[in-house]
Amino acid sequence: MSTKAKSILELARYKGFIRARDLIQHAIPTVYLGRLTHLGLLERVSRGLYRLPDSEVTEHYSLAEVAAKVPGGVVCLLSALNFHIIGTQQPHEVWLAIPEKARQPRLKSPRLRLFRFSKSAFTEGVETHVIQGIPVKVYSPAKTVADCFKYRNKIGLDVAMEALRESLRSRKCTREDIHRYARICRVWNVMRPYLEMEASS
Repeated sequence: MSTKAKSILELARYKGFIRARDLIQHAIPTVYLGRLTHLGLLERVSRGLYRLPDSEVTEHYSLAEVAAKVPGGVVCLLSALNFHIIGTQQPHEVWLAIPEKARQPRLKSPRLRLFRFSKSAFTEGVETHVIQGIPVKVYSPAKTVADCFKYRNKIGLDVAMEALRESLRSRKCTREDIHRYARICRVWNVMRPYLEMEASS
């Protein structure tokens, strides 16, 4: 096996996923990706995205896969709650926010539940976490709680209330943080009585 092929496999082992642009950064011709895939040493996940066939699939593997395929999206709502270990929700799809006017991504897998967020509701409260070598954008706990109240008709008020209660009790965020994002998401009037109820309990 050539030195370049070994370098690609080492890079894939280190990063979890490997893309054509990763090879360009290391001055390795991208034709090696096709050769290694043909030999069964790499597996093509989607166009331009590869991994080792025996890659360990972690709990948040699907989030990394979606982030690699839809880099402009942000993990939101139930998927963000699950990522931050808030509440009991176990979504079977990746819940993803995209900009209001963005083109809708079409993925065969993993399954997506898309939401279009506008302006500051999309850009505020974004954290970046590295999962399997891929930068994954996820809304912060406080922003996620505010989003849950904004989309309470889709996810259920009980889920939003659980998110509020658990995020405060586990100290994942403060009341001040929640207040800030509730204003950004324009749900402060809706959330206020629930926040006051939590403060008095």
